[in-house]
Amino acid sequence: MDSEWIPPEVDSQRPSVARVYDFLLGGAHNFASDRDLATGLLRVEPQARLLAQANRAFLRRAVRTIAQAGVAQFVDIGSGIPTQGNVHEVAQSIDPDARVVYVDNDDVAVAHSRSILAGNDRTAVIQADMRDPGGILADPGLKGLIDLSEPVAFLLVAALHLIKHDEDPAGIVAELRGAAAPGGHLVVSHLTHEAQPGKTAAIGKLYDRATSPAVSRSHAEILRFFDGWDLLDPGLVYVPLWRPDEGEAVEDPERFLVFGGVGRLP
Repeated sequence: MDSEWIPPEVDSQRPSVARVYDFLLGGAHNFASDRDLATGLLRVEPQARLLAQANRAFLRRAVRTIAQAGVAQFVDIGSGIPTQGNVHEVAQSIDPDARVVYVDNDDVAVAHSRSILAGNDRTAVIQADMRDPGGILADPGLKGLIDLSEPVAFLLVAALHLIKHDEDPAGIVAELRGAAAPGGHLVVSHLTHEAQPGKTAAIGKLYDRATSPAVSRSHAEILRFFDGWDLLDPGLVYVPLWRPDEGEAVEDPERFLVFGGVGRLP
């Protein structure tokens, strides 16, 4: 890793979920501890790279759909380390005036994001924890770019499964919903144990070594995050099944272990 991306306070000995994800997506902003956890993950789930790619592809399709619906403001919470096809690239390819705020608590993710986005005055990067949505919404970096009286898309992609039950993930989403204007959107993808409980349990044990856990939830539990939102078709489905691009056929979608959905605030 290029040393300019490494803030001095980074603990390189403890795996970071953002950096593990970066490794799975082929990035270079990760440490030996992250690669060790990712190697264990690949032993449990040999398709882990494919799953990570499918999740990113879902994010891109969701952002494209929302931007085409006329929403020009995006807040990507738990955004991780930038890779190809980021939210601002997708949104601004449809609306050059689209504004995007990235939020993450990982030092490397934030430092690299700020470097990549330097000079793009329609993007901002905030270092904050998704467990404090009020702090995120009140952050000057967000308020300088996002008008909460207008529709905003809140993205929680592969994020809420990093929140333990006693940390009230539903409360996080409810606070965002309370701040959203009609026409705003919510995008969620989330690990599930419905198809392969043994595999997701093993993934959860691995993540106990990392900066955040991996808490799998049922379809019904994930669906509750959309309380108060109107789910867009096709509803909450395995991520490759959410509005696949033409010619994308998916076999055994349950092997992807992650449900995804998009809601709109009426």
